Formats: sequence, structure tokens, C-alpha cells
Amino acid sequence: MPHSMNAVEITKAGGPEVLQVTQRAVPHPGPGEVVIKIAYAGVNRPDALQRAGMYAPPPNASDLPGLEASGTIVEVGSGISEWAEGDKVCALLPGGGYAEFALTPAAHCLPVPEEMGLKEAACLPETFFTVWSNVFQRGGLQGGETFLVHGGSSGIGTTAIQLASTIGARVFATAGSDEKCQACVDLGAEKAINYRTEDFVSIMEREGGANLILDMVGGDYIQRNLRSLADDGRLVQIAFLQGPKAEINFSQMMTRRLTLTGSTLRPQSDLAKARIAESLLENVWPLLEAKRIAPVMDSEFNLLDAAKAHTRMESSSHIGKIVLRVA
Repeated sequence: MPHSMNAVEITKAGGPEVLQVTQRAVPHPGPGEVVIKIAYAGVNRPDALQRAGMYAPPPNASDLPGLEASGTIVEVGSGISEWAEGDKVCALLPGGGYAEFALTPAAHCLPVPEEMGLKEAACLPETFFTVWSNVFQRGGLQGGETFLVHGGSSGIGTTAIQLASTIGARVFATAGSDEKCQACVDLGAEKAINYRTEDFVSIMEREGGANLILDMVGGDYIQRNLRSLADDGRLVQIAFLQGPKAEINFSQMMTRRLTLTGSTLRPQSDLAKARIAESLLENVWPLLEAKRIAPVMDSEFNLLDAAKAHTRMESSSHIGKIVLRVA
């Protein structure tokens, strides 16, 4: 094990240019932890929010960005029997993915699905933990229900479309171009709505309303989402790209029995994340290994070009996941 490693740090709050290459000490595991030699790291919106100074790491987490990665376990802490040095894994990270080595709780690691490459596996943890916990565990989506996901061509959206269609839900998605809408349909959406030219509220009202909506936009979408729900519908909020504030008439929530909920993944306890990992292994990993679902890949950048990866993500021109090649 080397003593130091290449990493990309956030030098100050700002745009992609504040991401700079640095040298850091290689981490070592405590009880219940493992160190992963990273092959690929996923790039996600929370990384950009952290870079902009809007999403601080939890206490005791690495200040380096990067919430998911794939690679090989190279060091194992005490009290661990399920993993050994040399195992190939993908993992949810508390931070630190933009580096050659990262530390994470062993219970947040998952095996690389059979016949899947490490590049694709690096795209699984953050996205699948988020979708599974919010759409299925919190939102309770069932087969036969109508589901609307905003940002259907994003990593979250492409994952949600596939999982929801696999269980037999009617899937609708919004996206910002005809090309992105076609990608959503190709993944299993019954209809994709170009939000630049169509009104998703009127379309969902004609369809009888959505039983569940997964939203990462916020702002004026919050009120529009409530109008798009069927009676007894559920709105699950996971981000606020247009802001967290909206004026809501709560009488409609009472008379139509609506549920408004949401969550963020990173602040949850290690135990909560471990339980999500267990559920994914049982319910979702068989679908990945059977190739019934798969991560949608957009582009790959070298770790040293992390700023270019953030520029690509924030242009909103991508479809699916962006990864950093580390090894």
C-alpha cells in the first residue's frame, strides 16, 4: 500500500474549475470498514452541490467529492467476515470517491454483478440506493400503479424507469429534448413528456393522475406535481434544482388524501444504508445479473479531468451516468 495517492479536491466553493488535483494520505480502515482501490467513480449531482458549497459532508466523512465507486478491496478492518482483500465490489461512499483509494463501511459494499464491468458497476450504488429507497421503500410503488419521474434521462431517471417498468407499473417521464424523451421510451416509459413543449400536468390529468411522483426539481414543480397526482397519490422529493420553497394549499392534501414525503441519502445512518444495501442485494441484484435492467452510460473522463465531467453534467446534455476512470 502506498502512503499517498492522487485525489481531486474542492479548493473553494465555486464552479467546476475549483476541482484541483492534489496528494492525500491513503486512508486505513477502522472496525467494520474497508479500503477500496478505486477503478471508476460515479459523478452525481450531489458532488456538484458540494463543490458549490451547498451540500456539506457529514461529520467524520472525507471532504473529497465522490459518493460511489467500484474497485478492489485492498484492506479490511476488524470485525468483517463478508469481504476479503481482493474482492471486487461497488460501494456507496460517505465521500472520497474522487481518489485512488477510498474508505467506506463494509456493509455499504455490494458485489459487482456477474458479467458486469467495473465501469458500469461504479454507476450503481448512489443511483440505485436512492431510487430503491425512495420509489419502492418510501413511496411504495406497486405493479399496475401510474408512476411519473422527472428528469427521466438522468442517472436517477433511467434507473427509476427501468425498475418501475420491471414490476409492471405504468411509467411516465419528463425530459428536456425529443432525443432524451426517446431514450426514456426505449427504457420502458409508456410516454415521455418534453417539458419544453408539453404540459405534464394536463397530460397526467388525462391519464387519471399519478399514484407516485419522484421529483428532483422542486420550485414551481411542487404545486404542479400535487395537481398531477391521483387521489391518495404520493409525492417523493429527493432534490430541489429549482429551489426548496413553494406555496401549497394544504386543503387539497386533506380532501384528496395526498402524501408528501422525501429523503436525502447521505445524512442517513450507516445502519439505514446497510439495510438498503441488503434489500438491493435481495431484490435488485438478480435483475442486474439477469440483464433485465442495466445502468445507462453517458461518458467517461479521467480522474484528472473531473472538472470536465462536472461541466458535462451541469450542461444537462447527458443521458445516463458519467464516470471518472481512476485506475
